[in-house]
Order: sequence, then structure tokens, then C-alpha cells
Amino acid sequence: MEQRIIFSRNIKLELAEAISESEHDRIFVLSDTHTAQLCWPRISGFLSLKGARLLTIDAGDEAKNLDTLSYVWTQLRQGGATRHSMLINLGGGMVTDLGGFAASTYKRGINFINIPTSLLAMVDASVGGKTGINFGGLKNEVGVFNDSKFVIIDTHFLTSLDLQNLLSGYAEMIKHGLISDEGTWASLMDFDITAPDFSQMQVLVRQSVAVKERIVEADPCEKGLRKALNFGHTFGHALEEWSLSHAAPGSAPLLHGYAVAFGLICELWLSCTRCGFPVGRMRQTVSFIRSHYGDVNISCDDYDALVELMRHDKKNRAGEIDCTLLAGIGDVRTDQNLSETEIKEAFDFLREG
Repeated sequence: MEQRIIFSRNIKLELAEAISESEHDRIFVLSDTHTAQLCWPRISGFLSLKGARLLTIDAGDEAKNLDTLSYVWTQLRQGGATRHSMLINLGGGMVTDLGGFAASTYKRGINFINIPTSLLAMVDASVGGKTGINFGGLKNEVGVFNDSKFVIIDTHFLTSLDLQNLLSGYAEMIKHGLISDEGTWASLMDFDITAPDFSQMQVLVRQSVAVKERIVEADPCEKGLRKALNFGHTFGHALEEWSLSHAAPGSAPLLHGYAVAFGLICELWLSCTRCGFPVGRMRQTVSFIRSHYGDVNISCDDYDALVELMRHDKKNRAGEIDCTLLAGIGDVRTDQNLSETEIKEAFDFLREG
């Protein structure tokens, strides 16, 4: 099923049209506690959503688990959902990932629409058909490829985000720039994300989504080219998973985009040493990341645990750690096998520069 992406100018009209074009005997809306408060009121009065039932789950990536998935299935059943019903996922990447998986598996699959409300969800999680949950301490360990019927992207929702969550999404945009072309990358390096012009942001978001759309269309199930989208994620997922159990008391684990940003530093360094990526471009990107995302609190004593997490990455083959690297901006090299020594040297560069 081809996913239709709508860059919204009138969400009331566009959502009504999307619903009318999708089979639905009942409508359910999935949100988390944050988006139920900040975003649901903006659309709850739409005539197209009259009678829709709101399902609310806990916020945060730690809620993207089997218990929450079971809760959504149960709420759908208790609400009388049939195989002809529809789920609208209103929220960030956690909501679109989990909601997409719930819809894809309930009654063997019902229609769903994604309305991403975070920058991360707009440029990454809601587009491309990846759905799933975390399992066994590993990110996105269980899931399916299945496109939503529509994705409605309305950058008005971004005004409710704090800088930290804007930066989390921006890391994925930087990745898209690095794997596409010099112009896209340069526009992201020049944009002031700390005081964003949201009209310009909409242009950058559209540009970023186009990069992902192009790759996903060519390789929907990640057999080859789509592995380009994993740039920054082999190290990033390990750092994100590690932080879930090692966050300082009273502090939150790394946001996904922050982990990806730190993963980009590691994988850009390896791209230089392994593939000849231009050092100047690497230094410019790393400088941008360090100045906006700060430092990650790991020591050399943590390396073995991080390497072990990397060994469990879904992208690996035959027990070896595989990674996507770059020979230049837009020059992608997939299936790069990494030695443990190289991995630890990349972590050294992340920590010490």
C-alpha cells in the first residue's frame, strides 16, 4: 500500500478527506499523556472526528513495550473495533511506532493514519512503514513493515516542543543531509535551530522527508539502499539502550535524536578513517553536534557493555557488527564490518574529540 504524505495547510479539511478515503466503521485516536493535553484539543472538535474514541498511553520511549501494546489492543477490543475500523496516531515517534504496530496486527490489520506532532516523528518515525516496540532491553526489536494510509505533517505542532525535542528530531535531519547531497547538508548546518523560523523549518522538513521517501520507495524492506538511513544508528541505538539503565539518578535517559547525534560523531570518524570521508566536512558536522547536543557521559569502562549492545543490532549478520558509513556526503557505503578495536577508538573520539 502506497503511503500518502500530506504537508498540511488546512488540517481540518485534509484530515476529513483522509478519513473519507479510508475504510472506517469506528475511529480511534491514540495519543500519549503529553499529546492528549497539548495536541488533541486542536483537532478534537473536528466534525470528521465526531464519535472518535481517544486512547491515551504513557509518554516516553520506555512505554513503547509489550504491556502498552497489549493495553492498546484491549482498548480497541473493548471499544468495539472491527477489522474495518481505523486508528489515528497523534503523537511523536513512540506513538506512531507503537500505534502503527497495534493497527498492523489487530484483527490482522486495520487502516491507520499518522499525525506526527514532534520533529522526530515528522522526518523519521511516521514515514516509511517501520512499526514496532522495544523488547528485551533492545530498541524496536519486534515489529513489522506496514505503511499508514496517510501521514499528515503540520509543522504548527512544533511550536509546542521545547528545544531539546526539536534537537532530537533535527539529528535525523542532519543524517538525511549527510546521506543525500551537499546543498541539503549545508542548509541544515546554516539553520539556527535554537531560534527556529518555523516557515523555513517547514521547507527543511519537506526536504528531509523527500530524502527518506526517495530511499524507502527504492527499498521498502531494507534489503540494500535503505540501510543508508541507518547512518548514525549502529552506535546511536547502543548509546540509547545503554542510557536506559545508566542514567544518573533523577535524570532522563538519552532522547533518541541525541543518541543518534552522538552516533553520527562515531560513524563520521569511522567514515574518515575507513572510507576517506572529507575531514573538513566531518569536523564541521561534529562541531555543530558538540555545540548543540553537548557531551555523552560514558567512560572507557562502559565500552564492553556498549559493544555487547551493538552485537544485538538487527542489522548484523553472522554475529559480526555491521555499520553504514560514508565516503563523502551522499556517497553511502553499507554493510561495513567493524572490529571491536575500531568501535572502541570511535568511542574514544566521541569522548575526547
